[in-house]
Amino acid sequence: MTVYSTPACTWCNTLRSYLKDRKINYRDIDVSVDQNAAEQMVNKSGQQGVPQIDIDGQVVVGFDKMRIDNLLES
Repeated sequence: MTVYSTPACTWCNTLRSYLKDRKINYRDIDVSVDQNAAEQMVNKSGQQGVPQIDIDGQVVVGFDKMRIDNLLES
């Protein structure tokens, strides 16, 4: 699982806290400093906004708790 985020993003912090509280391991990539990762993120989702989370190839844009939970449960 990969989280694409930036340090100043409030929803990114909310997502990270949510995953941490649920004891879910993830890789956090700061797209404000990693241009290659930022390009990869846009190629996957077609969008530049953060946070984005890639769960087994399924990309969620924004902190969509219901969709994230559904993907984690499947």
